[in-house]
Amino acid sequence: MQTRRLGNSDLHVTPIGFGAWAIGGGGWAFGWGAQDDADSVATIREALDLGINWIDTAAVYGLGHSEEVVAKALEGVANRPFVFTKCARVWDEKGQIGKSLKAESIRRECEASLRRLKVDVIDLYQIHWPEPPEDIEEGWQAVVRLKEEGKIRWAGVSNFDAAQMERVAKFGPITSLQPPYSMVRPEVEQSILPYCLANSIGVIAYSPMASGLLTGAMTRERFAALPADDWRKKGVNKQYQEPLLTRNLNLVERLKAIGGRHGRSPGEVAIAWALRHPAVTGAIVGARRPGQLRELVGAADWRLTHDEASEIQEFLAANPG
Repeated sequence: MQTRRLGNSDLHVTPIGFGAWAIGGGGWAFGWGAQDDADSVATIREALDLGINWIDTAAVYGLGHSEEVVAKALEGVANRPFVFTKCARVWDEKGQIGKSLKAESIRRECEASLRRLKVDVIDLYQIHWPEPPEDIEEGWQAVVRLKEEGKIRWAGVSNFDAAQMERVAKFGPITSLQPPYSMVRPEVEQSILPYCLANSIGVIAYSPMASGLLTGAMTRERFAALPADDWRKKGVNKQYQEPLLTRNLNLVERLKAIGGRHGRSPGEVAIAWALRHPAVTGAIVGARRPGQLRELVGAADWRLTHDEASEIQEFLAANPG
């Protein structure tokens, strides 16, 4: 699998990375339902066997559990992948999630992530959300200090807009941005991706398959059968609510037709769509069981034609969100 340089770093990453959100398991506000850790470990190792060379997780995924599972999966692995994680989400003993960009909080979070991941240094440390917004300068300066101290190699942000990146960049260069980006959430194309291109900031797109909606495996019946503690059932993701659900399921039929011309899955079409943008360095692809990634990794080295991308755009224009 080819690699691309991530922003201003010395990290050369594969176009697809392993997303470790869902393997955090259930029982927290944004969980995906119960998850078998043995399946998670096997899936991560399959990802490495397929050539993927980076894993993206966050402290808050499973309230620390995702990072612990990543560490377990990497035990004894000789050719270790890059490990990316995030800060600025904290939780209490009841599992209630809070937001903090205070310097002392970020330092505590980093030390906790280092312990859970069982590493001496984190390859890319990202501010998860720019919240509270009035504290982003303090938070970014704390992350820059962690880099100066050698606790992290590179520093990035997630879910920031262009103005917020501009606010913090004067305290230290931003290596990467992690925004939501998919054909049903293309908003970052307007100002955020151009800002990243102009400032040599790598872009790691998350949810390129819209949290499973564009894989081709999601149906009304499957959605109805999701466990109650799956965050997608809680109404916070409008793409899973009507009238967008019907629009998106019809979009998947279009992706099946396009993919069928090349022997590709709808999920590969969705990932390739995100990777087509010149600002995007890589896309995060989540998986929960062995075998799932084998149907998706082909998107790393395959591109949609101009006509196929236009076909998707014409459908979306005729069926706006």
